[in-house]
Amino acid sequence: MASPRRRTPRRRVWPKIRLLLLVAVVAAGGTALYPVWKAANPDPPELKVRYRTDTPATATAAKPSFEVFNDTDKPLPLSEVTLRYWFTADGSAGPSSYAFNCVNVVFGCSNVAGRIVAMDKATDTADHYLELRFTEGAGDLKPGANSKGIDVQLFRTDHKELKQSDDRSFDAEMTSYKEAEKVTAYKRGVLAWGEEPDGTKASDEKKASAKADAPAPLPAPPAGVLFDDFTYQGAKDPALFKHGWLVRTSKGGPGIENTWSAEGVTFPTAKGALAEGQVLNLRASTDGTEAGTKQASLGTAASKFRDGTYAARIHFSDEPATGDLGDHVNQTFYTIGGKGSKYSELDNEYMPNGGWGRPGPKLDTVTWYDHKTNDRVYQTTKKSLDTWHTMLIRVKDGVVAYWMDGRKLFLSNGKYAPRADMSVNFNHWFIDLPFKGDRAWDMKIDWLYYNANETLSAKEVQAEVEDFTGEGMNYFDTVRESR
Repeated sequence: MASPRRRTPRRRVWPKIRLLLLVAVVAAGGTALYPVWKAANPDPPELKVRYRTDTPATATAAKPSFEVFNDTDKPLPLSEVTLRYWFTADGSAGPSSYAFNCVNVVFGCSNVAGRIVAMDKATDTADHYLELRFTEGAGDLKPGANSKGIDVQLFRTDHKELKQSDDRSFDAEMTSYKEAEKVTAYKRGVLAWGEEPDGTKASDEKKASAKADAPAPLPAPPAGVLFDDFTYQGAKDPALFKHGWLVRTSKGGPGIENTWSAEGVTFPTAKGALAEGQVLNLRASTDGTEAGTKQASLGTAASKFRDGTYAARIHFSDEPATGDLGDHVNQTFYTIGGKGSKYSELDNEYMPNGGWGRPGPKLDTVTWYDHKTNDRVYQTTKKSLDTWHTMLIRVKDGVVAYWMDGRKLFLSNGKYAPRADMSVNFNHWFIDLPFKGDRAWDMKIDWLYYNANETLSAKEVQAEVEDFTGEGMNYFDTVRESR
C-alpha cells in the first residue's frame, strides 16, 4: 500500500511569498524613483568645455577661446566633437551677416570648420549660434587630455561693432579659462556638455531636443592644397597673418614707388561672390600726385609654390569706384620667386585703359625668364573683363598654361618655366599718373585655390571650392615648404 503524500506546511510557504511580494514592491518603487535618483546622480560627462574672452560687451568682434577636455579613459577623436557658441544677432541681421575665422589652435586652423546658424526657436539670449567642427586631421584627445586654446573670432560682415551683452555664451568676467555650461558640446551629434538656450541639459535622460543626426566626420584637408575665401575683418586681422598673408607696406615698385598702403586692403561683401560673402578688395587711389597715391597688395609670406594649379576668382574693373576714367591701372594676379638664374614670375595683368603705350582694355599673360633684360614671353587678350572671372595658371613638366573661364589663353615652355618656388600675390597699382583729381579703383578677389599635386580644370576647381565652403572650411593650407 502506497504511503500518503506529505503536504508542505503553510507556515513554510507564506514567508517565501511575502518575500517575493516585498521584492516586487521594492523593485516597482525603485523603477518609479529611478528618474529622480538619476537626475540627482547623472553620469559624469564624457567631455568638458572651458571658455574665456578678452573683449568687452561692445567690440569689433567676439573673441571666444575654448578648451575641450576628454574626461574618459579612451581616446576622443576631435572629429566627433561639435561646439556651439550661442548669441543674439544685432537688429535684423541674419546668418549671412556674420562670419567667423580661426586665429590659433595647437592642431592648426586648417582643421577647424565653422558655420553660423539661425535657431528655429529664438530665446531671450540667443537666436543664432556659431558651430565649430574639427577635421580628422585634428587628431584624438588622449584620456584626460586638454585641446588647449581654440581661438576664434565672430564678427559682422559689415564690420559694425557687436553688442554682446545679450549673447548667451558671452561672459566678460571670464577672462581666464573656466568651465562654461552656456557653451554646448556634442559628441557624434548628441549633447554631451552644457545647457542649450531652451534649458535642455546634457544630463537630461531624454535629450529630446539635443539629439541630432550624427554628422559624418570631416575628412582632413587634402595634402598639398591651399584654399582661402578671404573671411577676415581687415588688414590688421590677426588671423590674416596667422594664415600666412602679408599686407604690403614696404617701399619700391612697381607703379608709383613707395606708395604701398594697408588702407586699400579691405574685406567687404560683394554681389556675385561665393554665397554673396566676403571678398578681398584691393583699392588703388590717388589725387594725381605721388604724395596722394596709395597702392594695394596682398601676398603669401611663404615662397613654396611651383608646379600644380593656381586658381582665383577675380572681379576686374573697367571703371573707377569714384572719380574720372582714364587711369593706367594694373590689376594683377601673379607668382614670383627666386633670384638671378633661378628667377621665376608668372603674371596675369589686366589694364582696362591700357599702359606703356598700348591701348586697352587688355589682359597680358606673361612668363618671365629675366626681369633685368626684359626676357619674357606673353600673349595679349584684347577685350573687356569687367566682371567675375576664374583665372587659372597650370604648371606641369616645364609647361605653363594660362586659362580664363575654362578657355586656354597662352602656353609657354622651354626656359620660360618656373625655376624656383614662388609666392602668390594680388596687386593693384598705377602705371603712371596722367591727370590730377581724386579717384579710386577696386579689384575684388573671391577666393584663392592652389593644388601642388594636380592640374585641374576650372569646373573641377569650382567643385572643390564649393565642397570646402559647404563644410564650413573657409581656410586651410597643407602645402609644405621645400627644404
